[in-house]
Amino acid sequence: MLRRLFALTTLALAAHAHAAEAGKVIFTTGAATIAGHPGAEGAGVQEGELLQTGADGYLYIKTVDNGLFILRPNTEARIAAYQVDTKTPSNTHVKLELIKGTARSKSGDAVKQARQNFRFNTPVAAIGVRGTDFTVYTDQNTSRIAVLTGGVVVSGFAGACRPDGAGPCEGAASRELSAAQRNQLLQVQRGQAAPQLLSGGIGAIDQAAPPRPDEPVAKVGATSSTIAAEPALDPQKSKSIDHIVPATPAPPTPPAPPPVVADGGSGSNNSGGTTPQEPQTPTPPAPPVPQLPDRQLEWGRWTALAGNAPTLTLSGPVDAERIIDGNFVLYWTAGKEFVSPVQGSIGFALKDSEAYITTPTDAGTSVKAAQLSNGTLNVDFGSRQFTTSMDLSDGSAAYKLQAQGAVTANGGLYGEPGYSRPGYINVQGALSNDKGGSAAYLFHGFIDATRTVNGATSWTRQ
Repeated sequence: MLRRLFALTTLALAAHAHAAEAGKVIFTTGAATIAGHPGAEGAGVQEGELLQTGADGYLYIKTVDNGLFILRPNTEARIAAYQVDTKTPSNTHVKLELIKGTARSKSGDAVKQARQNFRFNTPVAAIGVRGTDFTVYTDQNTSRIAVLTGGVVVSGFAGACRPDGAGPCEGAASRELSAAQRNQLLQVQRGQAAPQLLSGGIGAIDQAAPPRPDEPVAKVGATSSTIAAEPALDPQKSKSIDHIVPATPAPPTPPAPPPVVADGGSGSNNSGGTTPQEPQTPTPPAPPVPQLPDRQLEWGRWTALAGNAPTLTLSGPVDAERIIDGNFVLYWTAGKEFVSPVQGSIGFALKDSEAYITTPTDAGTSVKAAQLSNGTLNVDFGSRQFTTSMDLSDGSAAYKLQAQGAVTANGGLYGEPGYSRPGYINVQGALSNDKGGSAAYLFHGFIDATRTVNGATSWTRQ
């Protein structure tokens, strides 16, 4: 059953009308899963799917534009968006999310043509690229970035730089790091806007989760920007590392058209007479500007779980934007923008919800439907913060879930990524002033050391 409520918001992640395959697995070993299923070479990776590796797990993904995304042991990540537009490269949008652990990202062909639309998020930092191969380590409080080739621009989440943004955060607090700074890295700690430049380089990051001997290693030639891959144990992985070519120069600016020369001067003809003036046609009044409808927010489950059929497909309404969180998708249509009040606070009560608990087993995973109750959502517009909590029950035990985060000027809700701690969930959603006030968000998190929960909620103003 579709859940629909009227909402006004602008969430940052734009999407096409159809689901997109972000890439394919070209190598996996040890404990490695894609959306809770064991990883396998040749398997497709869809946008929004949770990628996980265990203590001995490695996962190599070749993106649809011949880039590379490598997860080393004890890592969780997502390819949140990989929308490639080959006809209009500037419309390409790519967003990667490293939740915890160590990952390497090598820019693909499309990213190199739309660097302004590439974002690599950690829980505390935003990373943009300059046509790049780089490695990142992160936990919930600290991120470290080192560059193999090209360069990156890094900023902590502060001010206008937010997790929901697209493209690099470039401002007074951002810092750049290039491959020429071989023995240095950038470090960002929670709450820190400007990264610190520290010594250590790639070697310091590799200590946390060393690469396999057959991981392709980029090398920069002495007189060329070409990158060659070292021979790998598996030749397929070597072939997956394409050469980086110099950026295509911008097309030359066309010459300005010649100035138009009046024939005989204003108001005269060649014989010296006066040219009759054309009668002036009165300008009709401009038609009234039509009022945009309120934005509609619609969420549902796009996968079959625990014997329950999907409630919504990934092909949303025309011109709709979307966000995917695990098994759930949230759409919002075009319409009037929401503007948060400057002061004041409001509270919401839980109206509708759906949630599932995933438990690791020897055979893979077990998924069970769960119920949510006693939900509260409080928004303080003065501090631009929100808090939320609710009870989760699987019929045999109850768990307390909670989250807090930021409220954007357009009504977006973005939780602090503290979901590695049991009971803390990550939230992404929106507020609405329609019908007296309403809200909705998607969420995921841990309920204990191994089990996770994923769900969606609707809220009404108290």
